[in-house]
Amino acid sequence: MIDLGISKLALIGAVALIVIGPERLPKVARTVGALVGRAQRYISDVKAEVSREVELDELRKMRTEFETAARDVEQTIHKEVNDLNQEVKDQAQAVNDALSGNASGDGFDSSSPFGNSDGGFVPSWDAAHKSHNGRKSWRVKQGARPVWFKRQQGTRTWVQSGAARVKRHRPARGAARSFFE
Repeated sequence: MIDLGISKLALIGAVALIVIGPERLPKVARTVGALVGRAQRYISDVKAEVSREVELDELRKMRTEFETAARDVEQTIHKEVNDLNQEVKDQAQAVNDALSGNASGDGFDSSSPFGNSDGGFVPSWDAAHKSHNGRKSWRVKQGARPVWFKRQQGTRTWVQSGAARVKRHRPARGAARSFFE
């Protein structure tokens, strides 16, 4: 860039004073200052735009990398799920083959998976989650969950009123007084 010291600026100012004249010099100085300010703003805008484009290109590259990685993970998961599905189907087929080869004289009914021939209804998971109009039924869903699962998750199996809960967790009367004395 051009190196302008105080001596060079003073020389330029003196020449401008002689050439332009003292009455028009302030107006010209304001115009030159405005033009220099516009040029600086334009240059800074161009620099900012270039840096935004560079960042945008970097973000696009990162996005494509993430998308390819996500696709690879998705394909791996689908492959594993399909393999497990096939293995489960093979095992189920083996169990069905073993059950169909079983003699019917042992009291086990092979037509029912639960061994009862009375045709008892066992609700499916979907049936336990839907009510008669197709919406989810909370009560049916909660009733379909096994007790061991409720205990493991910390789900309350009985309803307790707020007053009973307060009474259960309130300290004994004598314990509170002796603590503060």
